[in-house]
Amino acid sequence: MNDELPKKMKAMVLYGVNDIRLTYDKPVPQPGYGEVLVKVAACGLCGTDVKMITKGEAAMPGMPPFGEFTPGHEWTGTIAALGEGVDEFSVGDRVAVQAHKGCGRCSSCLEGNYTACLNYGNMKKGHRTTGMTCDGGFAEYAVHHINAVYKLPDNVDLKEATYATTMGCALWAVDTSGGYIAGDSCLIMGPGPIGLSVVQACRALGAEKIVLAGTRKERLDIGKQVGATHTLNIHETENLLEDLLNITDGKGFERTFDCAGTEDSFDVCMRATMHGKNMTMVSFYKKAVPADFNFAIRNGIQFHTVRGEGGNNCRRALSLLAQGKITAKPIMTHVFPMEKFDLAYDTFVNRKDGAMKVIIVP
Repeated sequence: MNDELPKKMKAMVLYGVNDIRLTYDKPVPQPGYGEVLVKVAACGLCGTDVKMITKGEAAMPGMPPFGEFTPGHEWTGTIAALGEGVDEFSVGDRVAVQAHKGCGRCSSCLEGNYTACLNYGNMKKGHRTTGMTCDGGFAEYAVHHINAVYKLPDNVDLKEATYATTMGCALWAVDTSGGYIAGDSCLIMGPGPIGLSVVQACRALGAEKIVLAGTRKERLDIGKQVGATHTLNIHETENLLEDLLNITDGKGFERTFDCAGTEDSFDVCMRATMHGKNMTMVSFYKKAVPADFNFAIRNGIQFHTVRGEGGNNCRRALSLLAQGKITAKPIMTHVFPMEKFDLAYDTFVNRKDGAMKVIIVP
C-alpha cells in the first residue's frame, strides 16, 4: 500500500442484528488485481441497508460476518490507489460506483445480466456486490473492481453522484420493460426514491403520460416537479383503478411499474396495464402477494422483474445528470457525518423531516 495512506480508518461495522457501530481502527483495505482503492466522499442510505441491519444474512445471503462487515453500496469518492493491472484510472480521479460486479464467467454475466449472476456472493468466482456481499462505503476508504467504477463528469459533484445507483435501478427497470419508451403512457406506483427516479427516467426518455400514485402529498408534489404529468393521492380517490384508466381513456398503460411493493399496488398495476403490454416489479415485497394471474393470462400482460442497477445503467444515470435531464436535488434530502449515523438512520427509517435519500459523509 502507498506509504502516504493511513493503515486504519473509521467505518461503520455491523456487529449484529440492529447493532451497527462506528469504529476508528478498521484496516484500510488494499486493492487487488483489477481493483481501485477509493477515498470515500459520500454514501447514500438505502432500504437494502436497513434490511441487512435489521435482519442480517436473512436479508442478504452471502453477507460477510458480523463484527467485520461494513455496509453501504451507493458511494462516490476519489481514487487513492490502483491495484495491479489497472490503467483505466488514475489516482485523483473522481468516481462513482455501481453496486454489482458479476463474476464475468457464468451464462448470466456473459449475456450481460450481471445482477442475476449465477455465482452471486462467491468472491472466489469473481462476483462482488459492494456493501452487500463485501465491504462497502460507510467508511473512509473502500475497494471496488474497475468493471463497476465510473469516472464522474466534471459538472457532477460527489454527493449528487451517489444518486447514480438509485437512478441506475430506475433506468434498468425501463430497459427491462422494453427499452424504447418514447410516446408511451406510464404508471408508477409508489413515490419513494425509486418511484420518483422511474418518473424521471420516463420523462428523460420521452414518455407521453407519466402518472404517479401514492399516499404522501409531499412526495407526489416532488413527482410533479421531476416529470409526472399526473399524480393521484390514493387517500383522495374512491376508485383508484377507475381514475387511472380514465387518464388513458380506458385503454390502460403501455408500461406500469410497481415501486411500492404491496398487495394492492401489485393488483392495481396489473389491472391498469394495457392488454398485451408490460408490468415491471421494481420493489421487493414484504410478504407473498396473492394475484389473479388468470387476468394477466387472458389479457396477455407481460411481467418483468429487476434487481439492482443492471445494464450499465449507472453510466447512463451519470450522463443524464451531466446533461441536466435528471436531477438528484429534490430526492437527496439530508446529509449527516458518519459520527451521526444513528441520527441519520433514524431520520431515514422513520421518514423524519420529509426524508428520502439520506447521505453519509466520512
